[in-house]
Amino acid sequence: MIIPPTGPVTGLEMPRFAVLRSDTVNMRQGPGTSWPIEWTFQRRDLPVMIIGEFQLWRRIRDPDGAEGWVHSATLVGRRNALVKGADRAEIPLRQRPEEGAPPAALLRPGVIARIRSCEADSAWCQIQAGPHRGWLQRTEFWGALEKEKVE
Repeated sequence: MIIPPTGPVTGLEMPRFAVLRSDTVNMRQGPGTSWPIEWTFQRRDLPVMIIGEFQLWRRIRDPDGAEGWVHSATLVGRRNALVKGADRAEIPLRQRPEEGAPPAALLRPGVIARIRSCEADSAWCQIQAGPHRGWLQRTEFWGALEKEKVE
């Protein structure tokens, strides 16, 4: 059995996902307020991957692959999905975890939805977007590792 690496500060598995706590989160070049701001996120609940830890700071990677440091207080451990896809191409949120299942809803790229559950090693995760619940393949969203179990 392979044991995943853990963060030196929290002891939690790394990498792992979290979401932005507010509509304004500064991403810095280094772990501290003396480091320049590289980017300001303006999207509450956006999923990000935590890839490093230093004291109260977390190194993150965003859905576009940009990396930088944010204060841990700007993150929440909730699990969200960011729907992928080409511009204007809607992704079907399936009623069952199978390719031909009818859609429960159609989701546009960029929609943020809540991850309800993912079984380890399953290609499908149960997702909730507004009042709609259904299934998306992991390849159709950002917010879960390839073989990760999410509860």
